[in-house]
Amino acid sequence: MPEIAYQDQHIIVEAYLGLGRMANNCYVLRPTSTGPVTVIDAPEGIEEVINALAGTQIARTVVTHSHRDHWYGFEVLGTVTDAPVYVGAAETNLEPSWNAQPLEDGDVFTVGEAQVQVIATPGHTPGSICLLVGKAVLTGDTLFPGGPGYTRTHEDLETEIASIVSRLHTLDGDTVVLPGHGAGTTIEASRAEYEVFASKDHDPDLHGNVLWLES
Repeated sequence: MPEIAYQDQHIIVEAYLGLGRMANNCYVLRPTSTGPVTVIDAPEGIEEVINALAGTQIARTVVTHSHRDHWYGFEVLGTVTDAPVYVGAAETNLEPSWNAQPLEDGDVFTVGEAQVQVIATPGHTPGSICLLVGKAVLTGDTLFPGGPGYTRTHEDLETEIASIVSRLHTLDGDTVVLPGHGAGTTIEASRAEYEVFASKDHDPDLHGNVLWLES
């Protein structure tokens, strides 16, 4: 069963945590009024989500980025819904069978009376996106408690940090961060951790798994 990761007068964000071999999180955006839900990512283990939804109408699936662990369960999800799939407009290495629709930075879609804003945050992948709804931001693999998502090059890390600092750390401090793996945090806590990181010198080739307080 899911846990409630965030709720306000318009929306409930249900979190299915630690699914599959890569311990992915899947989120369901459910309107507090009646209406279809939105599924965020489709990892291995999506059967748990499908069983919990029990025939609830799905309006759309949004994939935060193209890494396989975030869409491994796509075909299984497709057996119960033909809802359209959306990804960041700049994303690469997509499966043609998705017929994915692009989401541009600043795009807004609705879930009941709630508005969900798309925030482009390149770095982890070229088209990584985050989704802001109320005082919660779903960050995929862009931002985690303690640091940014994994990067393959120093240039990617610089891009990702720029995305985090300019697009996410500018949100209200009490905004809840809901990442693609593991537990959540807040923007205020992330900003404080990043300040420690920014105050230090770093290896000019720093990349990979970076932690704000230790790297």
